[in-house]
Amino acid sequence: MQVRIGQVVPIIVIQEAGLDGFWIHRLLQDGRAESHVVDPASIATSRRRRRAKTDKIDGEALVRALLAYKRGEPRVCAMVRAPTPQEEDRRRVTAERVEHVNRIKGLLFAQGISDYEPLSRKRRERLEELRTGDGRPLPEHLKAQIGRELDRLELTLQQIKSVEAERDAVLSPSHEGTPAPGAMLKNLKGIGPEFAGVLWSEGLFRSFSNRRQVAAYAGLAPTPWRSGSVAHEQGVSKAGNPRLRTTMIQLAWLWVRHQPRSMLTLWFHQRVQLNGGRVRKVLIVALARKLLIAFWKYVTAGVVPEGAEVTA
Repeated sequence: MQVRIGQVVPIIVIQEAGLDGFWIHRLLQDGRAESHVVDPASIATSRRRRRAKTDKIDGEALVRALLAYKRGEPRVCAMVRAPTPQEEDRRRVTAERVEHVNRIKGLLFAQGISDYEPLSRKRRERLEELRTGDGRPLPEHLKAQIGRELDRLELTLQQIKSVEAERDAVLSPSHEGTPAPGAMLKNLKGIGPEFAGVLWSEGLFRSFSNRRQVAAYAGLAPTPWRSGSVAHEQGVSKAGNPRLRTTMIQLAWLWVRHQPRSMLTLWFHQRVQLNGGRVRKVLIVALARKLLIAFWKYVTAGVVPEGAEVTA
């Protein structure tokens, strides 16, 4: 094409965010192509009950969305900001410990044993002393199976320690003496290294343009239904990062306990009193959304949430 028309032709590519990750996007960018990754749920589709779906139809929809996006039309689709390889790598954590613990407890419960703790330091010695509910020693093959599960559990515990060490390194102050953005969260009373690590690695490390984008990324944005005389709220969208959303709701309950003089806590109690305490679970989600926006302002602009206590 360039040889035929005698000028450089820009290459613009669009693709859906999916299980392939972002390596194709990075490869295209390294090849001097303009690559865009779009959230597939943000592209308008037919609302018919049975709609046709083929690769050709999906490809045409992507091209139409790309043309409208390049023309500057607002709210055509949501383009994804691809994280860097380093940002992706920081998010890798292990969550196998609970699976192994539950597996061991389940095997023993079937034998009438409910007081064994796989995370105890003397788990091996305690395993040799166990007796079934009817007084028999553990069957040989069952004991061997539990021993293998303990081997996997101990390996997982060692890996978790290394992951926690990496997490603490990310949250430690930089060499210049200035606190890292993730480390700033630990200065707020009620937020420990685990919460700070999840908040930073799951969401706040990204760049957002406004508070609506922050809430939408966590799936905490409201979804109103207003048409004619009908107007009601459908709740939060739940279309974002589920781990970040769950963490924020847990943190909202802790915030009310550990930050009683915070303006957000006072706002929560005031709303609960006005509604007679019947909508605490609804209001805690609203508080989680406000908290996430306040934390975003704190790590990006250094604005401490009003009334919040900061530890030394």
